[in-house]
Amino acid sequence: MNALIEAVRAGKVNEFSSEVIKVYASSLTQVGDTTLLMVRTTEGKKLIVVGSGELFDQLQGEVVDGEKVAPLTHENRLIINQFLPHTAPQAFGTQVATMGLGDRLGIASPGHIQTIRGKDIRPVLAQQSIRELALTGRTYEDVLDAAAYAVLQEGYTDGYGADGDHLKKEEDIEYALRLGFTMLTLDCSENIDNTIESMSEAEIAAKYEQLPASLRSRYEERYLQTAPNVPGATLAYTAEALKKDVLIYDAAINFMEAIYRKYIVTLDRAVDFEISIDETATPTSPEAHYLVANELRDRGVVIFSMAPRFCGEFQKGIDYIGDIAQFERELASHAAIAVHFEYKLSIHSGSDKFSVFPLIGQYTNGLFHIKTAGTNWLEAVRVVAKVNPTLYRRMHQYALDHFVEATAYYHVTTDISAIAPLSNVTDAQLPDYMEENNARQLLHITYGLLLQAKNEDGSRTFADEFFQTLADQEDTFAEGLRHHIGRHLELLGK
Repeated sequence: MNALIEAVRAGKVNEFSSEVIKVYASSLTQVGDTTLLMVRTTEGKKLIVVGSGELFDQLQGEVVDGEKVAPLTHENRLIINQFLPHTAPQAFGTQVATMGLGDRLGIASPGHIQTIRGKDIRPVLAQQSIRELALTGRTYEDVLDAAAYAVLQEGYTDGYGADGDHLKKEEDIEYALRLGFTMLTLDCSENIDNTIESMSEAEIAAKYEQLPASLRSRYEERYLQTAPNVPGATLAYTAEALKKDVLIYDAAINFMEAIYRKYIVTLDRAVDFEISIDETATPTSPEAHYLVANELRDRGVVIFSMAPRFCGEFQKGIDYIGDIAQFERELASHAAIAVHFEYKLSIHSGSDKFSVFPLIGQYTNGLFHIKTAGTNWLEAVRVVAKVNPTLYRRMHQYALDHFVEATAYYHVTTDISAIAPLSNVTDAQLPDYMEENNARQLLHITYGLLLQAKNEDGSRTFADEFFQTLADQEDTFAEGLRHHIGRHLELLGK
């Protein structure tokens, strides 16, 4: 293996291919007297460790002729983080654009890094919600391990983040922060009153009167007596709208403050704290956005970003649905509010929203946080459709059979009847499903069911063959991600 490392240094890696399937030349790293190189063998990816010193001694693996073959375990990842700090996640703050690239499969980050390297934006490679962990059968340890090893594989040193995404429960927040996650997206949906929007004006007034008089007076003095001055934002409070906003968001604001004081302030390291108010029954008006932000500032709560629910539909895996002119008008105010309060505007379910990407880049002046996730899964499915049509057909049919079950987790407006029947589609045409919105959403929301499907004997119905196909087509998958995510970056102005 030492000869293999010397071949990599000399740019002659192909001369030593008998012992390994693939060599990741960008991973070649020197730490003191220890040299690391990542390779792929018939048993999966491994680290070749040559030399001597503390890193060599600490890494666990099999020693052969004085060299070590180390598996990509969680324990070895923690050791590598100590010796190579750039392989551990970091917080980025508010002065650089960031992109959440949730890798549900644990194999997409190399392609993401190749796409984002050298761009004026930083990746949040490890981004998963508890829901996604449950659907994929992974842990936050798995998510961090995959991101760190991808960074090592690609020789990427510009930094990446790790986001505990859409966390609601304190035990989940503790879990993510304990492991070293550097971003926390607080999902406030369970503290937002979604019943208010369906109430009559009289019902809202009656419910509002039940609030303490001191609370009502404070809100009314702050938002009705003095018009807020936010350059670039159009804000016009009315008594009726204010009552609704207070009823919808007051408890959520208290929740935000409590989590901030208990978990963020007490940390001895930086964490990018994001507030998510996008899980509401109706879009977040600029007035509601300003109210939440202003209340947080008044309480000393410092945030990294806020995600309102925009007008229109930000559905999974497809372009924006709605009035783009209205979106632009409201985006201008949302972006101005974020600038006013010195945080970044966050766009959730941001993958594939190509029609509004230029507006987002324009009105945020290129300083935003945008979240994507399922689109890298769809690019993986596209690869399967191209090279393993039999597997794709089985997956597609299973998704159709279990689509209703999947809608319990995601809101979509998919028209199953509009999807061309498999029997009418040739193998060569299967990748075209990834160009049709209804088929994209069908495959998008059924990922967990497909990955965890089991046969009667307990073996995995699709996952083993799926991952083997992607391993064999690693470069094709990365190329697809570079094209697809690259289109996102280009339209966002990056």
